[in-house]
Amino acid sequence: MSYFTDRDNLRATLAEFLATFLLVFIGVGAIGAFTDVSNVAGPQILLIGVAHGLAVAVGVIAVGRVSGAHINPAVTVAALISGRIGLVRSGMYIVAQLGGAAVAMVALDGSAFQTNNLGLHAPGLNVTTGNAFVIEVVLTFFLVFVIFATALDKRNTTALAPLAIGGMIAMGHFVAIPLTGASMNPARSFGPALIHGEWADHWIYWAAPIAGAVIAAIVYVTIFGTANDRARAGAISLGEPES
Repeated sequence: MSYFTDRDNLRATLAEFLATFLLVFIGVGAIGAFTDVSNVAGPQILLIGVAHGLAVAVGVIAVGRVSGAHINPAVTVAALISGRIGLVRSGMYIVAQLGGAAVAMVALDGSAFQTNNLGLHAPGLNVTTGNAFVIEVVLTFFLVFVIFATALDKRNTTALAPLAIGGMIAMGHFVAIPLTGASMNPARSFGPALIHGEWADHWIYWAAPIAGAVIAAIVYVTIFGTANDRARAGAISLGEPES
């Protein structure tokens, strides 16, 4: 049977679409509800960060058993290079994540939160592209490190993974909303950029999260992983690897 029509792959892909839709709809919706996007202040940063974190935590709980709840192309790339997902399914996930983000923005575009830059990510005032790149690398490194340590490493208490991952997302927003917008996720940046047709500095929000995710995967597998983790890392295959 074709990998692309395999029932498990299709179910998992739909789960990624829905979870990413949830993240973008709730996260970007919170920006529209809680703040004037041209003037983000402390209380609004707290609310927006919590909204993004809760959306991810709920997504992990809801679809983790189906797809692993990547909800993020950078996480999918990290899972691919660590041998935890096959090439075909990873490609299907990334398409679904981008699609979920775009459809969520279409739904929000007709809402009361109409603004030319709702949800867009860009370096903040006096933040250089280099600084923005480093910030997104660091934030995504720790996000993916937490994912490997809690959701993927079965030696840990995986029941706490949604709290840990959602908490890391929220903390990243507390720090980086004024600096980069706190993406940590190419799909989260892609949806608003596509709908608004604004691609200035968009490359940062692909290159930096993927770089941070890859570094985190290598560090975790090499230093903290099991012998089995190290053995399957880099063994990229079309189909799904054995558990």
